[in-house]
Amino acid sequence: MAQYFHVHPINPQQRLIRQAAHIIAAAGVIAYPTDSSYALACAITNKEGMERIRRIRTLDADHPFTLVCQDLSELATYARVDNSVYRVLKAHTPGPYTFVLPATREVPRRLADPKRRTIGLRVPANAVAHALLAELHAPLMSVTLTLPDGEDGLGDPQVIRERLEHLIDAVIDGGVCAGVPTTVIEWDASGFVVRRVGAGSVEPFAPPSAG
Repeated sequence: MAQYFHVHPINPQQRLIRQAAHIIAAAGVIAYPTDSSYALACAITNKEGMERIRRIRTLDADHPFTLVCQDLSELATYARVDNSVYRVLKAHTPGPYTFVLPATREVPRRLADPKRRTIGLRVPANAVAHALLAELHAPLMSVTLTLPDGEDGLGDPQVIRERLEHLIDAVIDGGVCAGVPTTVIEWDASGFVVRRVGAGSVEPFAPPSAG
């Protein structure tokens, strides 16, 4: 049965964050809050945890995972970005965006897109997620917590507990959130392209209007 940590959404208790981090480090799978919806996550080295998440969400082998990072300096370890791209990332992180960028060699092969060698990365604006990442000193391998019978991300930790308490190792309750997935923005040769509309505004990435 999953452990349940009720943490303060603004000032999360370090003792509880440390316990959750220990579960992740011990190959556990958790549900945790972000600034868009709750998400499922495990350590970047946890191959079995990745497969457990795939089974919970009934994902196929090609479904991408996101690396959730503490800050831009950590993000730059896993993505190749030039100065112009970095400026855009700095303007919109932390925030409810997933950026699909060219992967560096630090990204495990199982996480990168096999054809394009890209990786989805994000820096959430959520105090609980930030505290957890700071305690881990490493990114989380993560996907939005959407179950097979629903299209939206789950935003109520009590519902998550009821539905997943026998499938995961911990639920971090940081309060109810909107339950909307991130907006996905991909960088390609033509610039930034919106791949999914979600919690983040797409206006900064919309092509200029004619006229």
